Amino acid sequence: MADLAAEFAVGIGATSKGVDRLEKQGWVVRQPNPSDRRSSLLALTDEGLQLVDAAEGTFAERLAELIGGTLDGPLMSTVAQTLSQLRSALERDQIGMPTG
Repeated sequence: MADLAAEFAVGIGATSKGVDRLEKQGWVVRQPNPSDRRSSLLALTDEGLQLVDAAEGTFAERLAELIGGTLDGPLMSTVAQTLSQLRSALERDQIGMPTG
């Protein structure tokens, strides 16, 4: 949960509740962590994998609709790199990170 919370910049409590909902829907399962008995690992179920595949397709299509023709290949690469650097700087300085 801590890894997910950090990745999405939300609190551990909110992450746990979200995972509970995903598990209830049958999209993820918790598995024992073999290296740390106090924690668990998450895995997508087959249904969860199908949902992610569909969501990725929908996201890519919508993104293409929104920016298609606006940013060509090299410019898109520059934008992606810039956003990555911005995220790294924000994480380094702990800006926008949850406090709990």
